[in-house]
Amino acid sequence: MSGHRLALAPMMERTDRHFRFLMRLVSRRTRLYSEMVVDRTLIHGDPPRHLDFHPAEHPVALQLGSADPRLAARAVAVTRPWGYDEVNLNVGCPSPRVQAGGFGVVLMRRPERVAEIVRAVHQETGVRMTVKHRVGLDEDDDYAFLARFVEVVAAAGVQVFVVHARKAWTEGLDPKANRTVPPLEHAKVYRLKRDFPELTIVTNGGVADPEEARAHLEHVDGVMVGRAMWDRPWRWASADRVLWGDARVPDRRTVLERYEAYLHERLAEGVPLRALVRPLFNLFKGEPGGRRWRRTLDAALRAGRPPAGGLAAQAPLEVGA
Repeated sequence: MSGHRLALAPMMERTDRHFRFLMRLVSRRTRLYSEMVVDRTLIHGDPPRHLDFHPAEHPVALQLGSADPRLAARAVAVTRPWGYDEVNLNVGCPSPRVQAGGFGVVLMRRPERVAEIVRAVHQETGVRMTVKHRVGLDEDDDYAFLARFVEVVAAAGVQVFVVHARKAWTEGLDPKANRTVPPLEHAKVYRLKRDFPELTIVTNGGVADPEEARAHLEHVDGVMVGRAMWDRPWRWASADRVLWGDARVPDRRTVLERYEAYLHERLAEGVPLRALVRPLFNLFKGEPGGRRWRRTLDAALRAGRPPAGGLAAQAPLEVGA
Protein backbone atom coordinates (compact mmCIF):
# COMPACT_ATOMS: atom_id res chain seq x y z
CA MET A 1 0.00 0.00 0.00
CA SER A 2 1.39 3.39 -1.01
CA GLY A 3 2.80 5.72 1.63
CA HIS A 4 1.00 8.51 -0.25
CA ARG A 5 -2.49 6.98 -0.03
CA LEU A 6 -3.79 10.22 1.51
CA ALA A 7 -1.86 13.46 1.88
CA LEU A 8 -2.47 16.96 3.17
CA ALA A 9 -1.47 19.36 0.40
CA PRO A 10 1.11 22.11 0.88
CA MET A 11 -0.77 25.41 1.28
CA MET A 12 0.78 28.79 1.92
CA GLU A 13 -0.39 30.36 5.19
CA ARG A 14 -2.29 27.16 5.99
CA THR A 15 -0.13 24.06 6.50
CA ASP A 16 2.16 25.38 9.21
CA ARG A 17 3.33 23.07 11.96
CA HIS A 18 0.30 23.80 14.15
CA PHE A 19 -2.31 22.83 11.58
CA ARG A 20 -0.25 19.78 10.66
CA PHE A 21 -0.17 18.70 14.32
CA LEU A 22 -3.94 19.07 14.53
CA MET A 23 -4.41 16.97 11.41
CA ARG A 24 -2.12 14.31 12.82
CA LEU A 25 -4.50 14.03 15.78
CA VAL A 26 -7.40 13.68 13.34
CA SER A 27 -5.61 11.07 11.19
CA ARG A 28 -2.65 8.95 12.23
CA ARG A 29 -1.83 7.90 8.66
CA THR A 30 -2.23 10.95 6.41
CA ARG A 31 1.05 12.26 5.00
CA LEU A 32 1.46 15.92 5.94
CA TYR A 33 3.11 18.51 3.68
CA SER A 34 4.59 21.82 4.77
CA GLU A 35 4.05 25.19 3.20
CA MET A 36 6.44 25.81 0.32
CA VAL A 37 9.81 27.20 1.39
CA VAL A 38 12.09 28.84 -1.19
CA ASP A 39 15.69 27.60 -1.46
CA ARG A 40 17.32 30.94 -0.57
CA THR A 41 15.09 31.29 2.49
CA LEU A 42 16.58 28.11 3.94
CA ILE A 43 20.13 28.96 2.93
CA HIS A 44 20.21 32.57 4.12
CA GLY A 45 17.26 32.81 6.53
CA ASP A 46 16.22 31.23 9.81
CA PRO A 47 15.93 27.45 9.19
CA PRO A 48 14.31 26.50 12.52
CA ARG A 49 11.47 28.95 11.86
CA HIS A 50 10.60 27.10 8.67
CA LEU A 51 11.70 23.56 9.48
CA ASP A 52 10.81 22.80 13.10
CA PHE A 53 8.04 20.27 13.56
CA HIS A 54 6.67 17.96 16.24
CA PRO A 55 7.85 14.33 16.11
CA ALA A 56 4.22 13.20 16.03
CA GLU A 57 3.86 14.74 12.56
CA HIS A 58 5.67 11.87 10.81
CA PRO A 59 5.24 11.07 7.99
CA VAL A 60 5.89 14.70 7.11
CA ALA A 61 7.16 16.25 3.88
CA LEU A 62 8.84 19.57 3.13
CA GLN A 63 7.95 21.35 -0.09
CA LEU A 64 10.77 23.30 -1.72
CA GLY A 65 10.60 26.06 -4.30
CA SER A 66 13.67 26.21 -6.54
CA ALA A 67 14.77 26.58 -10.14
CA ASP A 68 18.51 26.23 -9.48
CA PRO A 69 20.15 22.81 -9.04
CA ARG A 70 22.99 24.20 -6.93
CA LEU A 71 20.74 26.18 -4.61
CA ALA A 72 18.26 23.32 -4.32
CA ALA A 73 21.03 20.97 -3.24
CA ARG A 74 22.27 23.46 -0.65
CA ALA A 75 18.76 24.02 0.67
CA VAL A 76 18.02 20.30 1.01
CA ALA A 77 21.34 19.83 2.80
CA VAL A 78 20.13 22.39 5.36
CA THR A 79 16.99 20.32 6.00
CA ARG A 80 18.78 17.03 6.70
CA PRO A 81 19.17 17.39 10.50
CA TRP A 82 15.39 17.80 10.84
CA GLY A 83 14.65 14.36 9.43
CA TYR A 84 11.84 15.07 7.01
CA ASP A 85 10.42 11.93 5.40
CA GLU A 86 10.27 13.57 1.97
CA VAL A 87 11.35 16.68 0.11
CA ASN A 88 8.98 17.71 -2.66
CA LEU A 89 9.75 20.10 -5.51
CA ASN A 90 7.03 22.64 -6.36
CA VAL A 91 6.33 22.59 -10.10
CA GLY A 92 2.71 23.64 -9.79
CA CYS A 93 2.38 27.10 -8.25
CA PRO A 94 1.26 29.73 -10.81
CA SER A 95 1.55 32.86 -8.66
CA PRO A 96 3.23 35.84 -10.37
CA ARG A 97 5.83 36.07 -7.61
CA VAL A 98 6.80 32.43 -8.04
CA GLN A 99 6.86 32.76 -11.83
CA ALA A 100 9.20 35.75 -11.47
CA GLY A 101 11.60 33.46 -9.64
CA GLY A 102 11.49 30.98 -12.51
CA PHE A 103 10.05 28.11 -10.48
CA GLY A 104 6.62 26.68 -9.82
CA VAL A 105 4.43 25.73 -12.76
CA VAL A 106 6.62 27.42 -15.39
CA LEU A 107 9.17 24.66 -14.78
CA MET A 108 6.80 22.24 -16.51
CA ARG A 109 8.11 23.74 -19.76
CA ARG A 110 11.64 22.84 -18.66
CA PRO A 111 11.56 19.17 -17.68
CA GLU A 112 15.28 18.86 -18.30
CA ARG A 113 15.86 21.60 -15.73
CA VAL A 114 13.68 19.77 -13.22
CA ALA A 115 15.75 16.66 -13.93
CA GLU A 116 18.94 18.61 -13.25
CA ILE A 117 17.54 19.81 -9.92
CA VAL A 118 16.55 16.40 -8.64
CA ARG A 119 19.85 14.86 -9.80
CA ALA A 120 21.87 17.56 -8.07
CA VAL A 121 19.93 17.12 -4.84
CA HIS A 122 20.45 13.37 -4.88
CA GLN A 123 24.14 13.63 -5.70
CA GLU A 124 24.79 16.15 -2.92
CA THR A 125 22.48 14.87 -0.19
CA GLY A 126 21.28 11.37 -1.09
CA VAL A 127 17.66 12.59 -1.03
CA ARG A 128 15.32 11.37 -3.77
CA MET A 129 12.94 14.25 -4.33
CA THR A 130 9.29 13.93 -5.27
CA VAL A 131 7.58 16.38 -7.63
CA LYS A 132 4.21 18.14 -7.47
CA HIS A 133 2.97 19.61 -10.74
CA ARG A 134 -0.10 20.37 -12.85
CA VAL A 135 -1.60 18.52 -15.80
CA GLY A 136 -0.44 21.43 -17.97
CA LEU A 137 -0.32 25.19 -18.32
CA ASP A 138 -1.77 27.71 -20.75
CA GLU A 139 -1.93 26.10 -24.20
CA ASP A 140 0.53 23.37 -23.21
CA ASP A 141 -2.25 21.20 -21.93
CA ASP A 142 -2.43 18.04 -24.01
CA TYR A 143 -1.58 14.62 -22.61
CA ALA A 144 1.61 14.32 -24.68
CA PHE A 145 3.04 17.41 -22.94
CA LEU A 146 2.21 15.97 -19.51
CA ALA A 147 3.56 12.51 -20.31
CA ARG A 148 6.84 13.87 -21.66
CA PHE A 149 7.35 15.91 -18.49
CA VAL A 150 6.86 12.82 -16.33
CA GLU A 151 9.03 10.66 -18.57
CA VAL A 152 11.99 13.07 -18.50
CA VAL A 153 11.80 13.72 -14.77
CA ALA A 154 11.31 10.03 -13.92
CA ALA A 155 14.48 9.23 -15.86
CA ALA A 156 16.34 11.45 -13.35
CA GLY A 157 15.21 9.22 -10.48
CA VAL A 158 11.88 10.67 -9.34
CA GLN A 159 9.47 7.92 -8.34
CA VAL A 160 6.57 9.94 -6.88
CA PHE A 161 4.52 12.44 -8.89
CA VAL A 162 1.72 14.41 -7.25
CA VAL A 163 -0.46 15.83 -10.01
CA HIS A 164 -2.88 18.71 -9.52
CA ALA A 165 -5.59 17.65 -11.96
CA ARG A 166 -6.13 21.20 -13.22
CA LYS A 167 -3.97 23.07 -15.66
CA ALA A 168 -2.77 26.54 -14.69
CA TRP A 169 -3.12 29.82 -16.52
CA THR A 170 0.03 31.89 -16.04
CA GLU A 171 -1.83 35.09 -16.94
CA GLY A 172 -5.41 36.20 -16.42
CA LEU A 173 -6.14 34.15 -13.30
CA ASP A 174 -4.86 34.76 -9.79
CA PRO A 175 -3.65 31.81 -7.68
CA LYS A 176 -7.05 31.43 -6.00
CA ALA A 177 -8.88 31.26 -9.33
CA ASN A 178 -6.29 28.81 -10.64
CA ARG A 179 -7.41 26.42 -7.90
CA THR A 180 -11.03 26.46 -9.05
CA VAL A 181 -11.59 27.83 -12.57
CA PRO A 182 -9.66 25.39 -14.79
CA PRO A 183 -11.69 22.18 -15.01
CA LEU A 184 -10.59 19.05 -13.18
CA GLU A 185 -9.01 16.42 -15.43
CA HIS A 186 -8.47 13.42 -13.18
CA ALA A 187 -8.74 11.16 -16.25
CA LYS A 188 -5.33 12.44 -17.40
CA VAL A 189 -3.84 11.50 -14.04
CA TYR A 190 -5.42 8.06 -14.25
CA ARG A 191 -3.85 7.64 -17.69
CA LEU A 192 -0.44 8.53 -16.29
CA LYS A 193 -0.78 5.64 -13.86
CA ARG A 194 -1.70 3.28 -16.68
CA ASP A 195 1.21 4.47 -18.83
CA PHE A 196 3.76 4.61 -15.99
CA PRO A 197 2.69 1.74 -13.69
CA GLU A 198 6.09 1.62 -12.01
CA LEU A 199 5.68 5.17 -10.65
CA THR A 200 3.67 6.34 -7.64
CA ILE A 201 1.00 8.65 -9.04
CA VAL A 202 -1.06 10.83 -6.69
CA THR A 203 -4.00 12.91 -7.87
CA ASN A 204 -4.96 16.26 -6.33
CA GLY A 205 -7.94 18.55 -6.71
CA GLY A 206 -11.60 18.75 -5.76
CA VAL A 207 -11.73 15.80 -3.35
CA ALA A 208 -14.23 16.59 -0.58
CA ASP A 209 -14.16 13.60 1.78
CA PRO A 210 -12.62 10.16 2.43
CA GLU A 211 -15.24 8.36 0.35
CA GLU A 212 -14.35 10.44 -2.71
CA ALA A 213 -10.69 9.75 -2.04
CA ARG A 214 -11.38 6.02 -1.96
CA ALA A 215 -13.06 6.21 -5.38
CA HIS A 216 -9.94 7.81 -6.89
CA LEU A 217 -7.78 5.07 -5.37
CA GLU A 218 -9.32 2.65 -7.83
CA HIS A 219 -7.17 4.39 -10.47
CA VAL A 220 -4.11 5.93 -8.75
CA ASP A 221 -1.81 5.28 -5.81
CA GLY A 222 -2.81 8.24 -3.71
CA VAL A 223 -4.93 11.33 -3.22
CA MET A 224 -3.79 14.73 -2.01
CA VAL A 225 -6.30 17.08 -0.39
CA GLY A 226 -5.85 20.76 0.42
CA ARG A 227 -8.72 23.16 1.03
CA ALA A 228 -11.18 20.42 1.96
CA MET A 229 -8.98 19.51 4.93
CA TRP A 230 -8.45 23.13 5.94
CA ASP A 231 -12.13 24.00 5.57
CA ARG A 232 -13.55 20.88 7.27
CA PRO A 233 -10.83 19.08 9.28
CA TRP A 234 -13.17 16.82 11.24
CA ARG A 235 -14.71 15.46 8.05
CA TRP A 236 -11.42 13.54 7.69
CA ALA A 237 -11.66 11.84 11.08
CA SER A 238 -12.93 8.71 9.31
CA ALA A 239 -10.03 8.64 6.82
CA ASP A 240 -7.98 5.97 8.58
CA ARG A 241 -11.00 3.67 8.75
CA VAL A 242 -12.21 4.32 5.19
CA LEU A 243 -8.83 4.22 3.45
CA TRP A 244 -6.77 1.87 5.62
CA GLY A 245 -9.37 -0.21 7.37
CA ASP A 246 -8.36 0.90 10.85
CA ALA A 247 -10.93 0.21 13.55
CA ARG A 248 -10.01 3.31 15.52
CA VAL A 249 -11.78 6.62 14.86
CA PRO A 250 -10.45 9.60 16.83
CA ASP A 251 -12.39 10.84 19.81
CA ARG A 252 -13.15 14.57 19.87
CA ARG A 253 -12.33 15.00 23.53
CA THR A 254 -8.98 13.21 23.19
CA VAL A 255 -8.04 15.24 20.12
CA LEU A 256 -8.80 18.53 21.88
CA GLU A 257 -7.06 17.54 25.11
CA ARG A 258 -3.92 16.56 23.19
CA TYR A 259 -4.03 19.74 21.11
CA GLU A 260 -4.48 21.82 24.25
CA ALA A 261 -1.38 20.24 25.81
CA TYR A 262 0.49 21.05 22.60
CA LEU A 263 -0.87 24.62 22.67
CA HIS A 264 0.46 25.23 26.18
CA GLU A 265 3.86 23.79 25.28
CA ARG A 266 4.14 26.14 22.33
CA LEU A 267 2.89 29.14 24.34
CA ALA A 268 5.71 28.48 26.80
CA GLU A 269 8.11 28.71 23.86
CA GLY A 270 6.74 32.12 22.90
CA VAL A 271 4.48 31.10 20.00
CA PRO A 272 1.62 33.62 19.68
CA LEU A 273 -1.79 32.42 20.83
CA ARG A 274 -3.38 33.43 17.52
CA ALA A 275 -1.10 31.11 15.54
CA LEU A 276 -2.09 28.20 17.78
CA VAL A 277 -5.84 28.88 17.86
CA ARG A 278 -6.21 29.63 14.15
CA PRO A 279 -6.11 25.96 13.03
CA LEU A 280 -9.04 25.19 15.33
CA PHE A 281 -11.58 27.60 13.85
CA ASN A 282 -12.88 25.26 11.15
CA LEU A 283 -12.62 22.07 13.18
CA PHE A 284 -16.39 21.69 13.60
CA LYS A 285 -17.51 23.86 10.68
CA GLY A 286 -20.94 23.00 9.34
CA GLU A 287 -21.90 20.94 12.40
CA PRO A 288 -24.29 21.68 15.27
CA GLY A 289 -22.38 23.86 17.71
CA GLY A 290 -19.81 24.90 15.11
CA ARG A 291 -20.67 28.60 15.18
CA ARG A 292 -20.64 28.67 18.97
CA TRP A 293 -17.22 27.01 18.87
CA ARG A 294 -15.89 29.77 16.59
CA ARG A 295 -17.34 32.47 18.85
CA THR A 296 -15.60 30.84 21.82
CA LEU A 297 -12.27 30.93 20.00
CA ASP A 298 -12.81 34.56 18.97
CA ALA A 299 -13.47 35.46 22.61
CA ALA A 300 -10.30 33.66 23.68
CA LEU A 301 -8.23 35.65 21.22
CA ARG A 302 -9.76 38.92 22.38
CA ALA A 303 -9.00 37.96 25.99
CA GLY A 304 -5.47 36.90 25.07
CA ARG A 305 -5.72 33.48 26.75
CA PRO A 306 -7.01 29.98 25.92
CA PRO A 307 -10.72 29.27 26.50
CA ALA A 308 -11.70 29.05 30.16
CA GLY A 309 -12.10 25.47 31.33
CA GLY A 310 -10.17 24.06 28.39
CA LEU A 311 -10.92 23.41 24.73
CA ALA A 312 -12.89 20.22 25.32
CA ALA A 313 -15.23 21.98 27.74
CA GLN A 314 -16.26 24.42 25.02
CA ALA A 315 -16.48 22.06 22.05
CA PRO A 316 -19.53 20.32 20.53
CA LEU A 317 -18.52 16.89 21.83
CA GLU A 318 -22.01 15.47 21.72
CA VAL A 319 -21.95 15.18 17.91
CA GLY A 320 -20.87 11.77 16.65
CA ALA A 321 -17.40 11.31 15.16
